[in-house]
Amino acid sequence: MSDDKLIDFIEQVSGGSHLRVEENLGEGFVRLRIEEAERRQAKHDIRCIEDTVIELLRNARDAHAHSIYIASQKEGEERRLTVIDDGDGIPAELQELVFDARVTSKLETMVEDDWGIHGRGMALFSIRSNTDEARIVSSAPGLGSAFRVAASTAHLGEKVDQSSFPVLELGESGELQVARGPRNILRTAIEFALANRGAIHVYLGSNSEIAATLLEMSQRAVSADTLLFVDDPETLPVAQRLAMATDAAEFIRIASSIGLDISERTAHRVLAGQISPQSDLLSQAKKSRYRHKKADIFKDSRGLKLASEDVQAFSREMEKAFELLAARYYISLTDLPKVQIKGDVITVRFPIEKD
Repeated sequence: MSDDKLIDFIEQVSGGSHLRVEENLGEGFVRLRIEEAERRQAKHDIRCIEDTVIELLRNARDAHAHSIYIASQKEGEERRLTVIDDGDGIPAELQELVFDARVTSKLETMVEDDWGIHGRGMALFSIRSNTDEARIVSSAPGLGSAFRVAASTAHLGEKVDQSSFPVLELGESGELQVARGPRNILRTAIEFALANRGAIHVYLGSNSEIAATLLEMSQRAVSADTLLFVDDPETLPVAQRLAMATDAAEFIRIASSIGLDISERTAHRVLAGQISPQSDLLSQAKKSRYRHKKADIFKDSRGLKLASEDVQAFSREMEKAFELLAARYYISLTDLPKVQIKGDVITVRFPIEKD
């Protein structure tokens, strides 16, 4: 039986569910069907929870959001993310279609940024392909959006250290930049905020912290007189709806409708002002810079001194040299190489993980 006939026979038996080949080209080469090629690309696009975060942030940015709120919680091995923005919003009839491959609103405005090309219509498709849940909780034209994503970290990994704030330093241009730290959700969001400084404010916290932040922001944005004439919270922008809550029960209901699940006790605490709103990440980053004590020199007890800029430059060269091992042995750095000086020995440590 020829290869082409064999393909046809298997497709008839399996209904095409197991064999996704459009054409056998011979010598072991095949042409994949469009759907299979897109599926494989999607799997490559999202390789960890942090990839999901950056894609949701880029999605909000391209919807012209000025403020983005990320609620992140983990229960057991499940990471849950709710991303709320004040961007353009999505019509109800398109809220499922945007998760299909090649569906995009950026036909003429594809963006290339620090994370690659955005606008292929594959970001949301990639997220849904790699997570247990990916959906729009609430959105409407002109009212912003709330996205909900949940994924098992056993399937879609994340950095083990999710609590460490990255170390920030002043770059050559005099602006803050991330110098080192685990590439966790926090660092991912800060790097995005730094890349979009002046245009977008990014907030990150737990469900309760983001709820408290939205409450404060919405109370500033919506006057009490305006609320008197609003009967339905869904006529307000997603990020402003908590301003309508008059008691804990209503606060819970509105929070749930925008993807923030909180308990009754938490609702009472937020309304009583016992949970502090979050400041935007760049404000936190600037404060964090002054919390980190930075040595000007690295030295041992015998007086050997190396200028900090030389140590940093050496560390970057070691990072480049590491690429040889990374390519051959499927490993990657989790942080910059660590340079340590002791006696007559300079030691370089490479924190790694297996890909």
